[in-house]
Amino acid sequence: MPPMNTPQSAPVLWRRWLAAIGAVLLALVLVLVFFPWDMLRGPINRHVSDQLGRRFEITRHLSVHLGRTVTVRADGVEFANPEWASKPYLVKAEAAEFDIRLLPLLVGKVVLPRIALTAPEIGLQMEPDGRRTWALARDTSDEGAIPRIDALLIDGGSVDYQAAAQGANIHVDFSLAQEATGQLPLTYKATGKWQNEAFSAHGRTGGVLQLSKDLEAPFPIEVNAVAGRTSLKAKGSIANLADLAGVDASFDLQGRNLEELYKLLGVVLPSTPPYKLRGKLARHGKVWAASQIQGRLGSSDLSGALNFDQSAPVPLLTGKVQSKLLDFADLAPVIGLPAPAGPTPVKAATTQAGDEPAPAKSSKPDRASRKVLPVATLDVTRLKAMNADVVYSAADIRHVQVLPLDKGSVHVKLTGGALQLEPISMGIAGGTVAGAIRIDSNVVPAIFAARLDLRGVQLNQLFPAVETTKSSLGKMSGQLDLKGRGNSLAQMLGTSSGDVAVLMGKGQISNILLEFMGLDGGEIIKFLVRGDRNVQLRCAAAAFEVKQGLMSSKTIVLDTSDTVINGRGNISLADETLDLVLEPAPKDRSILSLRSPLKIGGTFAAPSAGPDKGALAGRAGIALALGVVNPLLALAATIETGPGQDENCAAILKQAAASSAGSRIPAAAVK
Repeated sequence: MPPMNTPQSAPVLWRRWLAAIGAVLLALVLVLVFFPWDMLRGPINRHVSDQLGRRFEITRHLSVHLGRTVTVRADGVEFANPEWASKPYLVKAEAAEFDIRLLPLLVGKVVLPRIALTAPEIGLQMEPDGRRTWALARDTSDEGAIPRIDALLIDGGSVDYQAAAQGANIHVDFSLAQEATGQLPLTYKATGKWQNEAFSAHGRTGGVLQLSKDLEAPFPIEVNAVAGRTSLKAKGSIANLADLAGVDASFDLQGRNLEELYKLLGVVLPSTPPYKLRGKLARHGKVWAASQIQGRLGSSDLSGALNFDQSAPVPLLTGKVQSKLLDFADLAPVIGLPAPAGPTPVKAATTQAGDEPAPAKSSKPDRASRKVLPVATLDVTRLKAMNADVVYSAADIRHVQVLPLDKGSVHVKLTGGALQLEPISMGIAGGTVAGAIRIDSNVVPAIFAARLDLRGVQLNQLFPAVETTKSSLGKMSGQLDLKGRGNSLAQMLGTSSGDVAVLMGKGQISNILLEFMGLDGGEIIKFLVRGDRNVQLRCAAAAFEVKQGLMSSKTIVLDTSDTVINGRGNISLADETLDLVLEPAPKDRSILSLRSPLKIGGTFAAPSAGPDKGALAGRAGIALALGVVNPLLALAATIETGPGQDENCAAILKQAAASSAGSRIPAAAVK
């Protein structure tokens, strides 16, 4: 009969079991450590190739270190691209070492915390239909098949990136410094095209390229890039290179025209002269922030801050920028006017003696046919590509050839293709212009509405270059209220309807100017001898009704102590032509006067002014006939008896003010 187990024998049994399990585990570890993984290269190569439908091969050696995160080392890696790609390999490298997490792999997700490549050739290509060479599935448009890579280490090698939708075809060469002791051991040089513009870049970066937002420690980077005629220099750090997240850098940006940034970066900015800007650039989430902006656009300075929020389907640009000094010539591209002509470049002599081509016939442009109103068309696509809420102000405006502007500000709002400039405020000739302009590009052609109020403008400052207005002290007010349709300012004004009115109350005006308008020879001679003097302006008013671009006069009158001038006629905003008649009626007796209506005609580019030749010829004929009888009687035809009477200024100004519907012209202007 076998002996019965005693209580003391149980621990011995358990120790034996534990020893056996430990021996098995030790044997398993030894097997795993010394397992000939190279035996699995063939099966692994075939399995991966079959699963992805493209060739994968580890050509020389394979080793694996197991754990919660498995580390795989492969010497000689060739991973082909899909057949539709232009480059043969997604990755071809001397060696590749990567960490892979097992748990996500069980549910079909590839998570690679780290990849280290030695002398790789990387071919990345993305098609407009969503296909990507780096999607690890037969269906390369499946975004779920894109592996997650947290950090990438590259020791030399190159990367090719192609994306037809971005107009990108870029080749980048990398090199790692032999003694990688600094913060920027990896250098790169890129060439190719971006947005179908010639592109080049070079710089340095940290040895580990962080591609995941989960790695919070940012890595340093330096960039010197040129795309088309735009160049960028930046130095700072990036937390996530794949999404360009966590950017914190200083930048220097310069180019030919800020408008070109739309093609390169998708930011809608106005057309400008050549610019140079610097500042700080940061990105948090989907928001780019450019702060401490300082620089120049043409001859104007610019400073401020802008944010570009890409979190919504339509990005939003917000901010505030200002200029201490604005050169008005720099606004020409913004409002669609031609830029001021610069010096003519000197051409190099390329022809030999005797081979010079015959000089081309010089053709002077027909000034009368030249258009003045801007004909540059709106880019409706750009107006709908971005929303905006930006305030711009200029403390001092210089070099204005048409109007003496001295300062200004505008609040720009762009929402869903509707552009709103409100409020607009400008200082002009001692007064102000304020109002709003709205353009809705959601209809074709675009709808245009403008409401501008002119207040307190001093006549002597409005035309500073005209000597005869130096001593004029009257103040002017006015209003423009127009609506039209078109895709350029010329079209909008040429189809506009509404009202335009200008008023001037009591003041002083140069008499020599009025006498010249009336062709009063005796008065001109008198004032040239005795000097010009001021006469009292009792009132002045001009009001026009606008229909389909044709301005028809309602009231044109100017009443002084010397002369009453009444006018009538039309101004065509569509054809840019003038057809006005001014009839002066002097209040005093004047000798040597051949007064006749003054006709103003021509075009905006080449206006003309002169007496009504028919009326003037009639009076001249009478003078010649009387001169046959007695030369002294000829002077009788030139004597004015002064039939002009004082106009009822209060009634005139009230009528002119009322002619603009809903007028907000201040009462002080008609007193």
